Amino acid sequence: MPRAIAALLASLLALGACTVPAPRTAISPPTRPASWGPPEALVAPSSFSGVHGLAIDRQGRLLAGTVVGSQLWEVDRGTGAARVLIDAPDGQADDIAVGPRGELAWTNYLTGTVRLREHDGAPMRVLAKDLPGINSLDFDRRNGKLYASQVFLGDALWEIDTAGQKPPRLIKKDMGGFNGFEVGPDGLLYGPLWFKGQVVKIDPTDGRLTVIAEGFQVPAAANLDGKGNLWVVDARSGELVRVELASGRKTVAKQFKPSIDNLAIAPEGTIFISNMADNSVEAFEPATGTSRLLTGGKLAVPAGLKIDGDMLFVADIFGFRQVDARTGAVRDIFRMQRDPELEYPFGVGLSATRIALSSWFSGSVQLVDRKSFQTIAVLHGLKAPVDAIPMPDGSLIYAEIATGSVTRASGPKFETRQLIASGLGGPVQMVLGRDGALYLTEAAGRLTRIPLDASAPLRVIANGLALPEGLAQTPWGSFIVAESAARRLVEIEPANGTRRTVAENLPIGLPGGAGLPPPYVPTGVAVGADGTIYLSADRNNGLYRIRPQR
Repeated sequence: MPRAIAALLASLLALGACTVPAPRTAISPPTRPASWGPPEALVAPSSFSGVHGLAIDRQGRLLAGTVVGSQLWEVDRGTGAARVLIDAPDGQADDIAVGPRGELAWTNYLTGTVRLREHDGAPMRVLAKDLPGINSLDFDRRNGKLYASQVFLGDALWEIDTAGQKPPRLIKKDMGGFNGFEVGPDGLLYGPLWFKGQVVKIDPTDGRLTVIAEGFQVPAAANLDGKGNLWVVDARSGELVRVELASGRKTVAKQFKPSIDNLAIAPEGTIFISNMADNSVEAFEPATGTSRLLTGGKLAVPAGLKIDGDMLFVADIFGFRQVDARTGAVRDIFRMQRDPELEYPFGVGLSATRIALSSWFSGSVQLVDRKSFQTIAVLHGLKAPVDAIPMPDGSLIYAEIATGSVTRASGPKFETRQLIASGLGGPVQMVLGRDGALYLTEAAGRLTRIPLDASAPLRVIANGLALPEGLAQTPWGSFIVAESAARRLVEIEPANGTRRTVAENLPIGLPGGAGLPPPYVPTGVAVGADGTIYLSADRNNGLYRIRPQR
């Protein structure tokens, strides 16, 4: 072999030896941290808990109601600063009306109650009750008569006795969802029919209904401006529409995001518009066509929470969102009304290919394809499902708080049902453990392990927890549990049930009203691959990150 070729081969061999990759070493999962850092806001908090009815009182205050938060708020019309005016549970307001003497009336939607107080210092009075879905209301300012409508949980229009002595007088039934209406100077009631896409006027003396305009997608509320116009918000399209009363002609005045819900017109003409999916109130000026955001947020009412890689999935009650765990950027997947298949999600479950959104309020679980975000199926008629997990084999495991059970649904249309566990003390949130078993929190105060292969009976891992809700497993095998009644996070070792506190004094544990399940808005918990904990906060609508300290 010539010396030159031998030298070249030697050089190539040497180069090859230098470039052979070193054997890979397995990456060890993060170890149990010595402690935890303070909570950091990944998504900033916001006011309200979904915002609905708006009104301007005789003092010029802009008032805003929330159903989920059961509060009535005051919003500064200049700065957007918001504060609670009437606290939970009595302050629950889907709509608000101001009477001719400055009295204030509002609807407790979830309890079916109409309340009134004459002024800020006066006691609250119950004018009517047992009206499920009592929604919109307004006064006839000529004579002080008060009218209210049921929508969604009923479909009727009533006259309410402001003295609270007589039962409500039925005016009309089965209209098609007479939502956010207003009484005109002529004594007629002007408002939308949610399910018919129409705007109508109703004579309260005999219930006679006249269509003013139609062709809306989901008209949610309508107000008169005193200039011959009826202003209508369309929840699905996000449009603010001006309707000329004389002709019925419609003009889109401004495009907002979908999920707008109500409006109020100030004496000077400014129109304030609420959006339940963004906790926002915007001010629109008809003279210029411009608008400005008074207050708002990126999330509405964050509840169930799961993580995959750097993406968090948030059941947000009035929306379903993705949140970048690194930056906090929020992306809509579904918004209420824009996406009609969305039914107030309180819990979220993930598999490699599917998402499950559960709603105890609507008794449903919505299955969604993770790649296309198209709805695959919706299971209805369940007994307050609080959480669900899509399984790799295509089946679905769901927990019903009303029956205290966990069930597997499979087969065509998920009609095959297999009971996995029963007699549970209020199942709330579930995760699949790394050992293949199902772990769940029970409102009665337990963290429980349920083998899915029936190889052993269920086992209580920890007891005496203070209304445990959100649940996630750490990379090192322990479980993080949100104790909502104590407003803290704890870490629990599954082998022996020992626990340590991760964080305290957290903005979690939003209380529910009468007749509502104790885990009203389940606190969501997720743990990233590096051990960082993520937490949804139902008391201020923020999303928090807690980093491990090593």
